[in-house]
Amino acid sequence: MRLRLVPENTSWDFFSRPKLWLGISAALILLSLVSFVLQGLNYGIDFRGGTTIRTESAEPVDVGAYRDALQALELGDITISEVFDPTFGPDQNVAMVRIQAQEGQESVSVETIERVRGALQEVAPDIEFVSVESVGPKVSGELIQTAIIAVLLAIGAVLVYIWLRFEWQFALGAVAALVHDVVLTIGIFSELQIRFDLAIIAALLTIVGYSLNDTVVVFDRVRENLMKYKKRPLREVLNISINETLSRTFMTSATTLLALISLFVLGGDVIRGFVFAMIWGVIVGTYSSIFIASATLLLLGVKRDWSKPDQTAGTQFGDVDA
Repeated sequence: MRLRLVPENTSWDFFSRPKLWLGISAALILLSLVSFVLQGLNYGIDFRGGTTIRTESAEPVDVGAYRDALQALELGDITISEVFDPTFGPDQNVAMVRIQAQEGQESVSVETIERVRGALQEVAPDIEFVSVESVGPKVSGELIQTAIIAVLLAIGAVLVYIWLRFEWQFALGAVAALVHDVVLTIGIFSELQIRFDLAIIAALLTIVGYSLNDTVVVFDRVRENLMKYKKRPLREVLNISINETLSRTFMTSATTLLALISLFVLGGDVIRGFVFAMIWGVIVGTYSSIFIASATLLLLGVKRDWSKPDQTAGTQFGDVDA
C-alpha cells in the first residue's frame, strides 16, 4: 500500500473564488511592504559592517559558552560558529566570531578586540586570535546593492525562460508567483525582526528556484491539457492540471519540509535563519504555484492552439473557448 498525502483522482475546484485568493495575497504583500517601510530589516553583520575574528584553541569550541562570555560586553549583534575542516588536527578547534560595527566607528577598535580576547580566555585560556578582519559600512552597502541585483536578475531570467518555453501569459504568471514569494519572505523577516544576512539572500534565490520548479510542473501539464481538451473552458483545464499534479506537489513539499524542520530543530543557531526562510519559502511557494501563477494565467487568458497565430482571451477570470 502506497502512502498518499492526497486522495487519488481528486477533482477539487481551486478557482471557485480566485479573486479571494488574489485579494488575500495582495493584502499580505501590502502588509509586508508596510512592515518593511516602518520597521525595516534586522540586518546582520554582512550588511551593517563589523569585524570577523578567527579563533583557535586546543579545547573544543563551546558556542554557547563563547556567546555567554561575550554578551556581558554589550557589543550588539554577535555571531559565533565553529569551523570544521578534515585537515585540522585534534588540537585545532577553530571558531569564527563576528561582531557588528560599533556606532561611529569604521571597525571594532583594538581595545574592544582585547576585551573580547579577555572574555574568551575565561572560557578557553589558550585561545588565540589567528586573524581579525573588518567590513566597513561602504563594503556592506555594496553587498546590499549586489544582493538586490542578484534577486532581480534571477526573477528576470525566469521571465525570459518561461516566455521562451511557454507564452508570455505563462511568464507573467510565474513571475507574479516569484515576486509574491520573495516579498512575503522579506515581510516575515521584517515583521519578526529575524537577522537578515547573506545566508538569507541565498535562501531567497533557492526559494525562487524551488517555486519556479513547482510552477513549471503545473504549467507543463496545463499546456498538455490545453491541446488535449480543446473544447473545455480554461478554468476547467487549469483545475484538471492542478489536480493531476497535486499528489506530486504535496509529496515534494512534505519531504522537503521534513528535512528542513529537522535542520531547524537540530542545526543550531548558525543556520536557523536560513532554514526558517527555506521552510517559509516552501510553504508560500507551493501556495503560489497553485493560487497565484495559475490564477494569473486564468486572468490573462492563453492561446489554445500553438499551431495558429496568437489567440488569447483577456477577460477577467472568464472562460476561454476553443
